Amino acid sequence: MKIVATLGPASDSQDVLMAMFKAGADVFRLNMSHGTYEDIAARHRQVRRIERETGRPICILADLQGPKIRCGTFREGEVELKVGDRFRFELTDTDGNETRVSLPHEEVFSVLSPGSRLLVNDGRVHLKVEDCGADFANCRVVVGGELSDRKGVHVPDAVLPVPALSEKDREDLEFACSLGVDWIALSFVQRPEDVLEAQRLVGGRAAVMAKIEKPAAVMAFDRILDCVDGVMVARGDLGVEMPVQNVPPIQKRLVRACRRVGKPVVVATQMLESMTSAPVPTRAEVSDVATAIYEGADAIMLSAESAVGMFPVEAVQTMNDVAVEVEQDAIYRQVIEASRSEAECSVADAITVSARQVAETTDVKAICCFTHSGTTSMLAARERPRVPILALTPLAATARRLAIVWGLHCVLSEEISRFKHAVVGAARAARDSGFAGEEDHIVVTAGIPFNVSGSTNILRVTLANEELILQGEM
Repeated sequence: MKIVATLGPASDSQDVLMAMFKAGADVFRLNMSHGTYEDIAARHRQVRRIERETGRPICILADLQGPKIRCGTFREGEVELKVGDRFRFELTDTDGNETRVSLPHEEVFSVLSPGSRLLVNDGRVHLKVEDCGADFANCRVVVGGELSDRKGVHVPDAVLPVPALSEKDREDLEFACSLGVDWIALSFVQRPEDVLEAQRLVGGRAAVMAKIEKPAAVMAFDRILDCVDGVMVARGDLGVEMPVQNVPPIQKRLVRACRRVGKPVVVATQMLESMTSAPVPTRAEVSDVATAIYEGADAIMLSAESAVGMFPVEAVQTMNDVAVEVEQDAIYRQVIEASRSEAECSVADAITVSARQVAETTDVKAICCFTHSGTTSMLAARERPRVPILALTPLAATARRLAIVWGLHCVLSEEISRFKHAVVGAARAARDSGFAGEEDHIVVTAGIPFNVSGSTNILRVTLANEELILQGEM
């Protein structure tokens, strides 16, 4: 299990950042919603410094804010809406009062109809549309509460004609790619076209992760999964726009779908929320983290806990401790193996399935995958073998992107041109990483021709002893 830690004021210290890495953080998230470009660039430099000092590839994920639908301002700053009150949203720019407020988003009015729901202030206030037009919506308050300036407005019953990338997002995307981040997380995804547009702008400089936080994205998930590189189950907004009881089964379905195709999936939002201000989590939070691990997610994420919380290192350590405990549980293996999908009909799939089967039926200590694009290593991880997986690649960008994938220990290797060199390099990496001794066996997978994406076609079981290997190849 990998851990994603969001960076912020609480983790800006180089010492704290190093402590978080040593505690188990594998991926660092740059939240583009907060901080200046100078702040974000400084955090990026700090992570790369940790990478140089430790010699371990580290993944950096830039999370785009996405378009925000917000109401206008109120004359008195805030109002209290009561159940049964009538309330009106208008396409104006004037201050609101206890009966009306501006909603400067004509695209919202274009999709409303009588019966549509509007959720405001993180879903705390519910309204139902009674009648509407191109520039107004008269509503009835279903769930009352406080409403104040520029609160977010959700429209769960419609696909909004709004691109997933705002102008700010486009600027942030270009800035993040220029820094050299490894993943771009795309907010407000509703359709596959949103992902394709982001990929066009990224231009291969990073992998693209779709945040599933809209009901429309859940409905179109299979098509989104076909074109995206990875998925984040963003349960915060998803729980606002959908009934909360729907979120757990959706989480399970999305995680299993991602595992089936071998694409990384991150479970995020409020995992150890109480550790923002407390040194220990609640038992319910620990159970929530454990559930995501039992489901087979690749990574679990800390947000405010590590960005602005009082105990960022402890939060990472706690999450890591839960992951270690769960993955040692016999029930974990039963659940993971029972939910394993059948492999696709390809040589690479057959090789990675065989590697797992060999590891399970013989005394193999590690699976070593040579990879160029990362596909073979992700297929190996999809199998969730009982032994460590070493992903060996000559490309730093590939090693960093793979650091978010379950079970992968990423190692930068030299360019290779002969399978003998691949075996020797794999044996050395397995020993140096502490996964195998000289007399232990390892599985090596690679492809000929070398350094060509998608060419995996060889599997070999060998001793993790460089000298014996060289003698045997002569």
